[in-house]
Amino acid sequence: MEVYGAREHNLKNVSVQIPRNRLVVFTGISGSGKSSLAFDTIYAEGQRRYMETFSAYARSFMGGLERPDVDKIEGLSPVISIEQKTTSRNPRSTVGTITEIYDFLRLLYARTAEAFSYATGKKMIRQSDDQIINYILKHFDGKKLVVLAPVVKGRKGHYREDFQKIAKLGFAKVRVDGEILDITPKMQVDRYKIHDIEIVIDRLVVKEEDRFRLSGSVQNALTHGKGTMLVLDPDAKKAQPQFFSRFLMDPATGIAYDDPAPNTFSFNSPYGACPTCNGLGEVQEITEDSVLPDRKLSIARGGIAPLGEFRDIWIFQQLSLILKKNKATLNTPLDKLPEELLKRLLHGISEDEADSGKGAFTEPFEGIIPFLRRQMDSESDNIREWIAQYAQAQTCPECNGYRLKKESLHFKMADKHIGELSVMDLNELSEWFVGLEDRLSERQNVIARELLKEIRKRIGFLLEVGLDYLNLHRPVRTLSGGESQRIRLATQIGTQLVGVLYIMDEPSIGLHQRDNERLIKALQHLRDIGNSVIVVEHDKDMILHADHVLDIGPGAGIHGGHIVASGTPQEIFNSGSLTSQYLSGQKHIEIQKKKRKGEGAELVLKGAKGNNLKNVTLKVPLGKLVAVTGVSGSGKSTLIHDTLYPILNQHFFNAKKEPLAYSSIEGLDLVDKVIEVDQSPIGRTPRSNPATYTGVFTEIRQLFGEMAEAKIRGYGPGRFSFNVKGGRCETCEGAGIRTIEMNFLPDVHVPCETCKGRRYNRETLEVRFKGKSITDVLDMTVEKAVEFFEFQPRILRKIKTLNDVGLGYLTLGQQATTLSGGEAQRVKLATELSKKDTGKTFYILDEPTTGLHFEDINHLADVLQKLADKGNTVLIIEHNLDLIKVADHVIDIGPEGGAGGGTIVAQGTPEQVAKAGKGHTARFLAEELRTSKYAKTAS
Repeated sequence: MEVYGAREHNLKNVSVQIPRNRLVVFTGISGSGKSSLAFDTIYAEGQRRYMETFSAYARSFMGGLERPDVDKIEGLSPVISIEQKTTSRNPRSTVGTITEIYDFLRLLYARTAEAFSYATGKKMIRQSDDQIINYILKHFDGKKLVVLAPVVKGRKGHYREDFQKIAKLGFAKVRVDGEILDITPKMQVDRYKIHDIEIVIDRLVVKEEDRFRLSGSVQNALTHGKGTMLVLDPDAKKAQPQFFSRFLMDPATGIAYDDPAPNTFSFNSPYGACPTCNGLGEVQEITEDSVLPDRKLSIARGGIAPLGEFRDIWIFQQLSLILKKNKATLNTPLDKLPEELLKRLLHGISEDEADSGKGAFTEPFEGIIPFLRRQMDSESDNIREWIAQYAQAQTCPECNGYRLKKESLHFKMADKHIGELSVMDLNELSEWFVGLEDRLSERQNVIARELLKEIRKRIGFLLEVGLDYLNLHRPVRTLSGGESQRIRLATQIGTQLVGVLYIMDEPSIGLHQRDNERLIKALQHLRDIGNSVIVVEHDKDMILHADHVLDIGPGAGIHGGHIVASGTPQEIFNSGSLTSQYLSGQKHIEIQKKKRKGEGAELVLKGAKGNNLKNVTLKVPLGKLVAVTGVSGSGKSTLIHDTLYPILNQHFFNAKKEPLAYSSIEGLDLVDKVIEVDQSPIGRTPRSNPATYTGVFTEIRQLFGEMAEAKIRGYGPGRFSFNVKGGRCETCEGAGIRTIEMNFLPDVHVPCETCKGRRYNRETLEVRFKGKSITDVLDMTVEKAVEFFEFQPRILRKIKTLNDVGLGYLTLGQQATTLSGGEAQRVKLATELSKKDTGKTFYILDEPTTGLHFEDINHLADVLQKLADKGNTVLIIEHNLDLIKVADHVIDIGPEGGAGGGTIVAQGTPEQVAKAGKGHTARFLAEELRTSKYAKTAS
């Protein structure tokens, strides 16, 4: 494949030949132009040519795709891109639904599973009319029998019209709540009580010679009972009716299920979803603690959080009356009120309690929590947002988090219902399917043969790319960028296409070195079946296993955009480029011999049991750079993000998110704030950019508002905002681009025709600082801005941190949607670093090396070391050995992923962990330390 004259973004007229049917790695410093060449040039052109094959009519709906800025590309195959950024935020999207394994499972269960009663646990049976008649002749021979057709089961109402209808059909008797009655004119029952009503179809003595009569009665009963009927022996004491049904039915209790269909097992369908949580697996519960956050306060001072402080409104008058009758006032602190009275205030006083005169409750009262629950379904967004503050997500009590209604969870195959299969990790699930045929009946095997083949194949592909620790139940929004990318990679391997060009964006994100080997094998498999694979990657192993490497550089942003080396990994080694210097060991990230002493104090989290954690006690030494390591799925995120961080966040900032289960925590008083930098994007709209995210844009707008020209015209800082009316271009509302909606394709962004992408109107752009307008400042790279604002200390501090974390090549106004995962994370990191630290801050970073070249990791390590030098604690969840080896303390979790993980395998300095040799990290860390160089000067 030949690319001639690529000039997209920062590419400098690049011409390059890329071998086909090979595994090709694009590497180079972050921001050098790798993605511009791979995605914005090669992929964009491939996509555009695909669109050209559509008819003119179809294209008229889509609009034309922009031709990338390239002279020509020859030898291009159909292109499939697998990027990081397309994770779904939909809570209904799970690993099972996006890999389609769950869809196959639903079909498998609908066609082969056996139904069991949720009341008795017995197997449900269905009978034909003949089977019912034969059963009655055999078991009730010579006995008196009443044949009944159920019309009302467990419902309230007076049913006057129903009795009239039954009489018109010619029936004289009905059985109401177990008692046989004659139908009388205007007959009705108590409308407020629950009733069972059956029509008496026939009363007969069962004899073989009366088979014809019995047959007519049974068919009549099944017709009126909509497929269900009962028979009753009137002479037997405590006679229990026996149920029969053409459908799946429990003969003991008469519970019947509809025939199963695939949507019976779908939590996205009303036919299968749990009615309590609507198929989400969790419910928003308003808890007593969230309504009464501080029991030392009185009601008048805002003790009941949703009501706020005392105001002269009806609800406070009502509460005052109830309290007065109980010898208390609105000024009595909540913890001085009797527990029973508090419960009644929260949960309500029913009419019965009010009438009975028990205690001093004399009036019915709805209760605070029932009132709030009623508001959860309000039409108003504002009210729902207000209620959301007091609600916490809890596992649904009805379905136990399985998302399906109870009937669906009582269809079983080899003793497991579909929910149990969904929560098994893929390794366990794969083993469950081994030899499944032996546990199924012959009929089940015939139906399931093809389905089992498909399911096993798809699970196999996911195991191949190292996702054995995930389960089908896992929501897609909780996956990291690397995990969702590898799921899509597994799906592509499953399609078995040939002659395709695959372009991937750092598939190794979030992968431990051990799992990296599997990923490389999967990519080589894609290549071996006849595809070309281009991977944008920084991982050393990936580069060394490639057939061909393109090194782009030499610097980032405007300093990049050239091909500095190209060839086999061996040829790259000798090229002298920055990448080759790190690969060959000429340059390296140095390790300090002497580790930080820290403060000698520890933050101790005891008894963490969330997800797969096995009662873990975590000790984090304070004042050090601490790395948490372990294979993918071992429990790192559960321990740090879902347990430790929410505890700290609640303690310092009263955050609502509940931590997962733990026993206790010590040492909170030794830290004074917590800052988390994760991998979520910094903004999902083109309006968000590094300048707005870091807050430096506010300072820049104020500076422009103080210019003499601005003051003469009466412009304030708001005039220079592109988010409010006044100074912005109104055609594009300050976005600089127009979004054209494509019904069934991604939206297309085109520059605004009025302001030509400058975002502001002409008058605003006439105000200048050092000859530059506000748009010129947004178009400036961070590097340039550092020089430009050198005498504006408040602006300089924030911009300089962006430069320090290696983002000097970004423009201040670059759209957040165009940033890679690693860049977005470093913008967040810079934002936090530019705040004044206290020397007692606890930083939590989630894989900060994502998307970073060796040189950038070197810069990042310096920044993190400086933070730790000031006495802060920096805790990083990391797989990258270059960063792990420079930590003061390593905590390795494992030994495996999923159920095989959840324990702390080793901890200590990197050298101690490597020497101990426990767990998978030790093996790779020992090799890394063996080839690493220590800094000459011990600090």
